[in-house]
Amino acid sequence: MKKPSSAPDPNRAEKLQAFDRLLTVMNELRENCPWDKKQTLESLRHLTIEETYELSDAILEGDLNEVKKELGDLMLHNVFYARIASEQGKFDIADVLNSICDKLIERHPHIYSDVIANDEETVKANWEKIKLKTGNKSVLEGVPKSLPALVKAIRIQDKARGVGFDWEKKEQVWEKVEEEMQEFKSEFNAETNEAINKEKAMAEFGDLLFSLVNYARFINIDPEEALERTNKKFIKRFQYLEIESAKDGKQMGEMTLAEMDEYWNRAKTM
Repeated sequence: MKKPSSAPDPNRAEKLQAFDRLLTVMNELRENCPWDKKQTLESLRHLTIEETYELSDAILEGDLNEVKKELGDLMLHNVFYARIASEQGKFDIADVLNSICDKLIERHPHIYSDVIANDEETVKANWEKIKLKTGNKSVLEGVPKSLPALVKAIRIQDKARGVGFDWEKKEQVWEKVEEEMQEFKSEFNAETNEAINKEKAMAEFGDLLFSLVNYARFINIDPEEALERTNKKFIKRFQYLEIESAKDGKQMGEMTLAEMDEYWNRAKTM
């Protein structure tokens, strides 16, 4: 086994001391704080999800100071879960950290063994193959069921690509997008533009979204991030409309679409 060389970290002792401090604070809170004493794995779950989304927001906003804060919150949750598990005699934080280190070493044979992988795609393919050899029954087994549908589509496609199940060229994917668009449109009455069969129209719309996610992946666009950026842009412009129209003494819900469009078009120039 090759032993990778790494540059010495002049701040390593400080980092270890900070982590030890977090473990100490966690233990003190768990033993003395009424709220912390009541928490369970289940009660923390929804808070962890919320913190993860807050981290995502901070990253999209480019607010590194907020990123630092949110990473701290998530780090706290990690040691909190491990502390609760240790009380149950299941595992502790050392087991958690050693487990992830063991997994990373096993799944990076191009670093810790003699496997050759000179590009990202080969690394990802090796990762999925190793997972199958170590007990996973399906390549898609690691995709959480509770992921939002758009994120889940991205992960499903990434994992399928990792074992070679993918289109060869982006042009093929775009043809699929156009095909799915036509199939979706065919489910509507041309005169009324209403769905003939709502269930079938929904299925075709899902296929269209899935194919668009696929195309985005081929051109290196994260569709989740792209959509969230559009959401934020819409919110900013709509709130401009609300604020500026109120300054002019106008009420939302009482303006015509043409009036609102004037503010909207001004917001687009901001």
